[in-house]
Amino acid sequence: MSGLFPIWRSMLFVPAHVDRFVDAAHTRGADAYLLDLEDSVPLAQKIQARAGLASAAFRVSQSGAAALVRINADDALVSADIDAAVLPGVRALMVPKVESAAQVHILDARITSLERRRGMAPGQMLLIAQIEHVNALPKLDEIATASPRIMGMILGSEDFSVSAGAEPTPEALYDPNQLVLFACRRAGILPFGFPGSISVFRDLDLFRDLIRRAREMGFVGSYAIHPLQVSVMNELFASPAEDVRHARELLAAYDEAEARGRGALEFRGRMVDMPVVLRARELVRRADAFRATYSTLEHRLDDNG
Repeated sequence: MSGLFPIWRSMLFVPAHVDRFVDAAHTRGADAYLLDLEDSVPLAQKIQARAGLASAAFRVSQSGAAALVRINADDALVSADIDAAVLPGVRALMVPKVESAAQVHILDARITSLERRRGMAPGQMLLIAQIEHVNALPKLDEIATASPRIMGMILGSEDFSVSAGAEPTPEALYDPNQLVLFACRRAGILPFGFPGSISVFRDLDLFRDLIRRAREMGFVGSYAIHPLQVSVMNELFASPAEDVRHARELLAAYDEAEARGRGALEFRGRMVDMPVVLRARELVRRADAFRATYSTLEHRLDDNG
């Protein structure tokens, strides 16, 4: 997986047109705030939401979190959304209802033109593809590699379930989530999501089980629709300190064994070979990335009370 992309454990949806939610967002502890122009914004309010994006991005990111924007997929809305959202203060766009690489190519060209006209660094604006229909499943590899801007993919559990004629249960969503994850790993981008309904936030025990399962599957973060979900994601998508310490010690033991010409060793009652070493390296890499980014963010949140 590329080490160039930021890893957001929690991306909290914020309706871009509701000032009280925008103003309070930076206190919620999320790694990123996803200013929504799509489902949570009525058609009559979309112009207002776009007009306030620059201010909203500044307000949600004032504690150090990233500002993201979810645009609309509708052809009648997407051009205006992109024109409003491609700003220096916005780190990535979430693109809903992606079903082909061609959709990504069109967006990429529009964004490139705007970056050039606005003096932004080429490729600065990243994309997260939201997979929401069964038609996209055979094309996941094409979508994941359609542009260097694609930093990750996520399954939209509710819309996807409608397209599949299924209920958004963990059992029904496990396989499509795994397909998305595998495509992300093949492409070297970040897998976001969890195998369950995004609407689960009152039953925190159930939600913890879903996020724990997602982490075991290999997901690195997800979006949230309620602040209650944020702390669970931040905790469970981060590597436990004991696991990180164990991984560092295992790697040190492996390096010593390798220096002696050995490709495998026994470490605390377990045989260690290259697949185990690679998992340990990935765990340590993610832990270091979290510590470098989120220690600053959490310090700022503590300062704000």
